[in-house]
This record gives sequence, C-alpha cells and structure tokens, in this order.
Amino acid sequence: MDAIYIPQLTQAPERTEEIQVQEFLPNLETLTPVRGLIRIKHCGNYLEVFGKAETIITCNCNRCLQSYNHRLFINTSEIIWLEELSEQEIDLPLEREVGVDDLVETLSPQGYFEPRVWLYEQMCLEIPQRQLCDANCPGIQTANSNSNQLLDSRWASLEALKNQFPG
Repeated sequence: MDAIYIPQLTQAPERTEEIQVQEFLPNLETLTPVRGLIRIKHCGNYLEVFGKAETIITCNCNRCLQSYNHRLFINTSEIIWLEELSEQEIDLPLEREVGVDDLVETLSPQGYFEPRVWLYEQMCLEIPQRQLCDANCPGIQTANSNSNQLLDSRWASLEALKNQFPG
C-alpha cells in the first residue's frame, strides 16, 4: 500500500480511491494477512476514510496465561480534516493541555495519506484490552496441597525446629 498524494484524489473517479488489502502489516504480529478494503474519498476540505478488514492474532489470557487465537475485525470510518498547520502548531511542546475541540485528525491538503498506517492504528484499537480465553476462565490452576506438606525439602530443618515449640 503506497501513500496517496491527497491532491491526486481530486482527479480520481468520484474523487474516491479503493484499496484491496491482503498483506501483513509491519509491527502487527498476526497469524494471517490482513484482508479487506480501504476507501478514501476526497470531500473538499476533508477526507472520508472507510475501512473493513480482518485478521487473526495470538493473545495471552490475563487469567490463566494460556495462548489463544482472536479474530480482529474492523468496520469503521473516520473523517480527516484537510488544513495547513501553522508554524505555531508545528513547534508545540511535547506536553500540553488539549481541549476536546482539538481532538481531530488533520492532514495537509498538499500532503499524503498513508493507508497502511491508518489501518495499523485501527487494528491496534480493536485489540482487546482485557484478554480472556473464555468468559468462564478459572485462572491459573494450583494443585491442592496440604498446608503441612513441604513444597521444598530445603525447609525441612526449619519445619522440624518449628514443631519443637508449642503453639
């Protein structure tokens, strides 16, 4: 998937470009290639991006630590505003207060849209935060042990000393 030069989208039929996806994404470990479709439509002062894709990843259960396969599926759309960044916005500090109105994605109207990066970000957002192999996962199973039974023979001397005293 190559980057798309945004002004070139205005020359495309219906100002839209569709990309069939069937590849492994860098930095996203999957068992199968990501398969799907990305549609980018130039709407004057914004891009309308639609994506539908799926793949399979391996997760580790947070309760029992067993590996299991999980199907990632996205069916999403996003509006990306096209506006030039001012010099003030380019030289921003690394940490700053951000208002709710500033939480929008923007690109330069003379820049590039990277479908691979956008798809990677959407897939990462779908990775479950709470990874459970089963809703009824009991967790790590421990052997039922008698409290008097020693698990480590190196503690035998201390156990013998402890039994000499009442109490």
